[in-house]
Amino acid sequence: MTQLIIAEKPNAAGRIAYALADDEVSKKNRGKAVWYETRVGDEETYVVPAVGHIFTLEQEGKGWDYPVFDIQWKPTYEVRKNSSWMKNYHTNLKNLAEKADSFINACDYDQEGSVIGYNILKFVVGTENAARMKFSTLTASDLQEAYDNLSEDLDHGMVQSGLARHILDWFWGINLSRALTLSVKNNTNTFKVLSTGRVQGPALKILVDREREIEKFEPEDYWILEAHLESDKGDIKTRHRKGKFWKEEEADKSKENAEKDGAIVKEVSKNRFKHKPPCPFDLSTLQKEAYSAFRFSPSKTLDVAQSLYESGLISYPRTSSQKLPPKIGYKNILKKIKNQKKYTNLAQKLLDRGKLKPKQGKKEDKAHPAIYPTGSKPDSMSKDDKKLYDLIVKRYFAVFGKAAVRESVKLTFDLSGEMFLGKGKRTLEPNWFDFYSPYVKKKEQVVPDLDEGDSLDISKVDKLDKETQPPNRYTQASLVSEMESRNLGTKATRSQIIDKLYDRGYIDGLSIKVTDIGLGVVEALEKYSPKVLSEDMTRSFEEDMEKIIDGEKTRGDVVEEAKKALGEILQEIKENEKEIGQSLKEAVIETNRKKRELGKCPKCGGTLKVIKTGKSQFVGCSGYPDCDNSYPLPQNAKIVPTKETCDDCDLPTFKVIRRGKRPFEMCPDPDCKSKEDWN
Repeated sequence: MTQLIIAEKPNAAGRIAYALADDEVSKKNRGKAVWYETRVGDEETYVVPAVGHIFTLEQEGKGWDYPVFDIQWKPTYEVRKNSSWMKNYHTNLKNLAEKADSFINACDYDQEGSVIGYNILKFVVGTENAARMKFSTLTASDLQEAYDNLSEDLDHGMVQSGLARHILDWFWGINLSRALTLSVKNNTNTFKVLSTGRVQGPALKILVDREREIEKFEPEDYWILEAHLESDKGDIKTRHRKGKFWKEEEADKSKENAEKDGAIVKEVSKNRFKHKPPCPFDLSTLQKEAYSAFRFSPSKTLDVAQSLYESGLISYPRTSSQKLPPKIGYKNILKKIKNQKKYTNLAQKLLDRGKLKPKQGKKEDKAHPAIYPTGSKPDSMSKDDKKLYDLIVKRYFAVFGKAAVRESVKLTFDLSGEMFLGKGKRTLEPNWFDFYSPYVKKKEQVVPDLDEGDSLDISKVDKLDKETQPPNRYTQASLVSEMESRNLGTKATRSQIIDKLYDRGYIDGLSIKVTDIGLGVVEALEKYSPKVLSEDMTRSFEEDMEKIIDGEKTRGDVVEEAKKALGEILQEIKENEKEIGQSLKEAVIETNRKKRELGKCPKCGGTLKVIKTGKSQFVGCSGYPDCDNSYPLPQNAKIVPTKETCDDCDLPTFKVIRRGKRPFEMCPDPDCKSKEDWN
């Protein structure tokens, strides 16, 4: 008997083959497309990878009009440009499937992995059922356990829900994008691919609403009083108990009173409290923490985490769980991590404690536990891999730590009848802080050890002019959290949605600002087709897809409901096509200009921009021919300005995006120090 095991990616295929093999493993290849042959028990075994979705949706027939609902699954290499390299993976699966008697889907245990495996089984093998391996790490022990406990059937609820999600996203994305793009093209003779979608529209609306809050915000003046006090026991900066003075004359009067004499300690209040350890990472909290610690975008965090997972170093990252079940083996993982010199002392401290009980969070995931290190020793890692791996290991340590003990101190001072407050906070017992260093967010503010009745001299009393501030702009990390709180998108897709908003030029900057075109799209849709921006409709379909998993709805029902809702939306847009096109015209022209601008030219002060000549591209200066400053650019890549500058050479940086490869950021100077460690 011969079995074929379908893996999601080549790295995973190799790990599965070596974990299960009862004989030598032979690595085969067709071009760069690999597979593995071995024996597992009595069965000849082929472990064959896909490379993600080797089937994709495409409309039946040709044309670029809308609405279009007649779609079919086709091999990705036949549909997408620059994906011909995927053909060999497809061929491997087809040839080896003909030799096999049984089949196992060993793709990642989530909706995407379920769909990838199902489509291969349906369109390559010719069956809609097979066995299913379910695992959360690519360690040998977990893979062996997953194989020993195979599910006899596919996870059909997850398959059907995943297929529905792909269909709905295709319907919304393709139809609405065509509708917007053609509205501009047909009525202004200007072409720019515009897009919106089932989740993209509401996400952009969140940002536009914040932009409007900031725009309409009118600052108010206020004043605060700070008194700087001195004593033999130490100095302290205090603030008037009233906080904000909304009338300057009141602030002046209080300042005058406070300066009359010295200061007396009126009251000393001390409070000891426990600072509990953090919960284990789910994907959203990992993305938020990685942004805070390293300024990694959510998509970069997911890419790096995926790399660590495929290397067997961490558990599956696309999880919404904040719980670590005992079956993962808390102590066993710590014993393995202890063998990594960097973590030996911290791991031993936890092992010495005996019984280990992690701090658990509220969120759960049906498929996977929270993110944790497997304990496997890394062979080699990139700089970014090392950063995220360290964060995940330290978080794992911290959840087992004891609560830190801290003390807050509140001092009340009487300055001739004006009451001022001094506050301090210090750590008495760090406990879990030590395990999570340097990622602990805490403020240490030590104040003098004063007693009630102590006298202090007044060094000065400052009146500070202030004004109220508008709401903060979203960052990528805070937007992911906001989308999660509103149940928009999934843990795996939220970062992709944000990337799409950047790619379309709808938003800009690390502190996210909506561009003219982003604002224009929302304004046009608000006026002519507000349902596109509806969070309620998006959430409703998300709930429907959960109901498919639970067997409460069918894929067919949900797809038909979606077609009906979208058909009404598209009719609205078509009826108002001219008005939408005209309203977006100026924004499109301005956006096309700005998207090529990288930053300031160091030679003449002009603007460095992306210049395209035929199929080539380079960085040139707006001051040409007077300024001939130029730099090379990666070819066959999309260049996206970051509006940031390189720490080493101070030139503007940009993101390089190539199909099928991880995006990265760079500056244009080929001799910059930042490139010294490039391979």
